[in-house]
Amino acid sequence: MLSRLSRAGLRALSRARPGTNSAIPKSHEVEAISAHMGRKLFSSTTNTRAGDSNNKPEAKISVTFVDKDGEEKLVKVPLGMSMLEAAHENDRELEGACEGSLACSTCHVIVTDVNYYNKMEDPVDEENDMLDLAFGLTETSSLGCQVIVSPELDGIRLALPSATRNFAVDGYVAKSH
Repeated sequence: MLSRLSRAGLRALSRARPGTNSAIPKSHEVEAISAHMGRKLFSSTTNTRAGDSNNKPEAKISVTFVDKDGEEKLVKVPLGMSMLEAAHENDRELEGACEGSLACSTCHVIVTDVNYYNKMEDPVDEENDMLDLAFGLTETSSLGCQVIVSPELDGIRLALPSATRNFAVDGYVAKSH
């Protein structure tokens, strides 16, 4: 299988225009390899190119993070991103020890306006289980990894609790088997 993929990739690359420094865009390589193998392959790259007239600016919403000291930071967050990712990209202190896998409560955030909270998806059972462990739980608490940016959330304010409970760090002692 690997050798078929390698041969197909080499053929795709060899189709680049001779005498130019540009190679085939990665999306076209994937298409060529997919056609050769007779099945669809997926790529994490986009099909847009720098000169494409369809390039539109990425849609973003405004989010205000309020840290434990009351300092506010307004940031622009792209649609589809989690608030945990947004916090990390904007240097906000939101831990996320389990990296968004719903295995901790360290990305606990508090939605300061119940109207915004009501626009969010209802939490799944696993999120509620983790929120039960969260420090400073409120009626509008959520896990930042589960709050996905949508246009309805434009203007949301998220308060970051003054502490987190990370059992792997906060005094947890592993027991030997």
